[in-house]
Amino acid sequence: MPPMAFTGVVTKAGFMNKTATVTVSRWVVHKLTGKRIERSTKFLTHDPSNILRKDDVVLIRNCPPVSASKRFKLERVLKSPEGEREKAHTQRMPTSPLPPPPQPIQSSATP
Repeated sequence: MPPMAFTGVVTKAGFMNKTATVTVSRWVVHKLTGKRIERSTKFLTHDPSNILRKDDVVLIRNCPPVSASKRFKLERVLKSPEGEREKAHTQRMPTSPLPPPPQPIQSSATP
């Protein structure tokens, strides 16, 4: 089998140990109408460190069979919504502690 690499979206992760389901979509032209149709294929992918989460965009590559149905391995994570959210959260956090609140002013006038 020639080497193949696909870019897809993780649709199912965390249900099987070291395995994630990646959906790879492509566009084809209908023979009769000429309209574009989206076709998709699901691949079981070997994820040895269980880092994949749902909606991650990943690059997968074919490999020798890991199990009866796994023929692809994770090459790299291209985009991770959870990782981007954590990165944005750390950028918004202040680097220095907040200054203490102001002390109330007490008047020295006697009644």
